[in-house]
Amino acid sequence: MSRITRRGTLLGGAALGALAACGKTAEPAAPADVASESAAPAVPATPPVAEGWIDGTDMAARIARGDTTAAAEVEAAIARADKVNGALNAIATKTYDMARADAGHTPAGPFQGVPTFIKDLHNWKGAPTLYGSRAFKGYVPDQDDPLPAKWRAEGVVVLGKSTAPEMGLISSTEPLVTGASRNPWDTSRMVGGSSGGSAALVAARVVPFAHASDGGGSIRIPSSTCGVFGLKPSRGQLPAHDLNESAAPVDIAVQHAVTISVRDSINLFRDTQVNDGTYPPLDAEVLPLKRRLKIGFTTDAYAGTPVAAETRKAQEEIAQLCRDLGHDIIETTPTFDGKEFLDKFLLYWAAGAADFAQQASDFSGKPIGPDIVEPWTLGLAAMFEARKAEMDDTVAWLLKFESVYDSWFKDFDVLLTPTTASPAVPIGEQDPTVPYDTLYERVITFAAFTPPMNVAGAASMSVPLSWSDEGLPIGSMFSGRRGDDQLLFELALELEQARPWAGRIPPVSAFKA
Repeated sequence: MSRITRRGTLLGGAALGALAACGKTAEPAAPADVASESAAPAVPATPPVAEGWIDGTDMAARIARGDTTAAAEVEAAIARADKVNGALNAIATKTYDMARADAGHTPAGPFQGVPTFIKDLHNWKGAPTLYGSRAFKGYVPDQDDPLPAKWRAEGVVVLGKSTAPEMGLISSTEPLVTGASRNPWDTSRMVGGSSGGSAALVAARVVPFAHASDGGGSIRIPSSTCGVFGLKPSRGQLPAHDLNESAAPVDIAVQHAVTISVRDSINLFRDTQVNDGTYPPLDAEVLPLKRRLKIGFTTDAYAGTPVAAETRKAQEEIAQLCRDLGHDIIETTPTFDGKEFLDKFLLYWAAGAADFAQQASDFSGKPIGPDIVEPWTLGLAAMFEARKAEMDDTVAWLLKFESVYDSWFKDFDVLLTPTTASPAVPIGEQDPTVPYDTLYERVITFAAFTPPMNVAGAASMSVPLSWSDEGLPIGSMFSGRRGDDQLLFELALELEQARPWAGRIPPVSAFKA
């Protein structure tokens, strides 16, 4: 079997093996079938927004017209970040001086001058990358990773790195290296993971969008817990593999963004799409859905783990919203054994943790242990070591899963489920130092819905359509098959018009006193 690397297996990113050969600072160097059709509403010039906030598409247009400047928008975003980050702890590294310098000579791309953050699991030239880990303190890359490089060509200005859990291995962002990131809707609650810092900064309206990646739910989970929009692209739609990275046996990792407006996600997707002939490019103008769909629906977790009553209630309401919009809702159950899937997926996940632990040791020069690697990572690595003889069979099983997943869609076009099994849980429940067996049960319960789409390479999105009685966001996950990205975007635009969310501002926000 090909050697599994953590970066290739789970997230896509700069190969950690390459880091092991570096010093502490790098040297400078060079469509689905549908039931019927109906007319689509007109696309609004801008999505519904809160006063004083604009999305990245609008901000770029204002900069291009000369109504504002990149420098002014960067300074305003820095002020917003400093206003809320003390409460949120969502920034792993600030690169404000670099951003100020970059604002004066950004490329003339579609998002020229728009401020943002890059997730701390991926490289932005000259900005430290911690990988959410104590082991990589001092590492500064000399090149952008491929998707961030496309963002640079689009003209974005990066204010820093957003927080992530150690190597993205868990569904909360509470790494020991930077401490817990906190939810702007309730700072006693977690932000989700692994793109947790990005989702918190976008939810708090610090920046209109931020970089994110997803190897098992890491775009969709924090989108749900923080009340933002997050689409996981189909495998191969956007650059996912980072520098010096070899292909993984099962390619589950993608990169994209978390946003407030759907159109920002669409525009970022279009401008970074690979366009190698595997998929057609997005339409020049993506419109709200014209067709009526058959939507499969379940609120049951695939492996039978518990789902909160408020989450089930929220999804029932969204199913009714879809009915009201003319879509057919079809109750469904998976075509696969959820417990078997979970077991295979988590062993593959654990293989990545074991590889990361070794890479952390190689880079730091210290033995694998709790001084450099978190207890959760060590627990996963131990699981892999105990079961590594099963890996060939596990990989073979996972490679066949896409066809099994696709067979689920024979009676419907799109699947609606919860994104997570509950709203954001309290800080500490998924702390990486919680005893492994306890934490394992908590993680598989909370993150019960997202991984199948990663293994299948399928398009999937979390849409912020509901809030709990306590005021916590509850995302709805709509998933298709591989290549259904535009269909999901069209549906998202329709839902955004039917139940707008941009005007809902969390208590901790750059637009709150």
